[in-house]
Amino acid sequence: MEESEVTKQPATPATESSEGPLEAASATAQPVRTHRLPLPQTCPTCGTAGASAPIGRASQPAYVYAIGRIEHRFPRLSVEKEVAQAISRTDTKGRTDPQAHHAVLTKLENRYLVRQLCWVMTIEGLETYILIPRDPADISVLVDTMRPSPSPADMDVVIGMMGPIAAPDMCNGLQVPIVAFDQIYSFPRDALIKAIPRPEKMKAEEFAPAAEELFDRILQMADNAGATDEHRALNYLAVRSPAIYANVAEAFARNASLTAVDVLSSPLSGTRKVVDVIFSYTNRTTDVVEKFFTRVDVTEEFPFLVTKMAPYYDR
Repeated sequence: MEESEVTKQPATPATESSEGPLEAASATAQPVRTHRLPLPQTCPTCGTAGASAPIGRASQPAYVYAIGRIEHRFPRLSVEKEVAQAISRTDTKGRTDPQAHHAVLTKLENRYLVRQLCWVMTIEGLETYILIPRDPADISVLVDTMRPSPSPADMDVVIGMMGPIAAPDMCNGLQVPIVAFDQIYSFPRDALIKAIPRPEKMKAEEFAPAAEELFDRILQMADNAGATDEHRALNYLAVRSPAIYANVAEAFARNASLTAVDVLSSPLSGTRKVVDVIFSYTNRTTDVVEKFFTRVDVTEEFPFLVTKMAPYYDR
């Protein structure tokens, strides 16, 4: 795909509202109990390229902005047995297994158990990362990801830095990259969709399916583990930019199909990494293709919007 003809401007953040659908969804969530617990594992090389980086090249941080689900696992049989004993001392009659685990592990007196667990992020059903907090006190954020009644629609967003592959004894033989996280958001998928501002002239029954299709399309893009600049930009937009959903819904109203989502390095990239996220629509009657794009700065751990959604023209 060719470069955009849009006039080059300094890469300054767009003035679009800073509150995205994720913040709105989080605002309606139930308050959760916060624990302050020490961290059992350390990750001294998290955020660096690791020992495999070529000699003479400075190590660059590897950032992650991933969307998936977080689950707790037992790293050793002894930990599993200790949790079972704690459950036996708690009144869990009538509760499901997830409800029983939630009731026990969220109690302060059982914080020693939380320190022993390993926390795994799965993406599209695949075990992708082992999570540890960069700040030991943020182990409570992982506890808050536990749901008493988990649903397939539950989503977690992890923002952090990539570390080395986990040692076999860290999580019962699971060897996937470690991610030292700085922030985690947890929300039901439906809550996110409902929190996206809807265009005034569009009915809810028209907008919601359009938003769901785009969100699912981004999550299901090949190998979207949130570890490349392209996927970090897409995942950021999926949870922080209402404009992309309005753009898709308006295209559907014009009888156009979303036929492609591409991410290209922006001509504005210089000392900073800026990407163009391009949405292509094909009219279902005339086959005419129209494109819109927005720019995202992915230089550092937290991406941000550079320009608002605008028409994109191929040279």
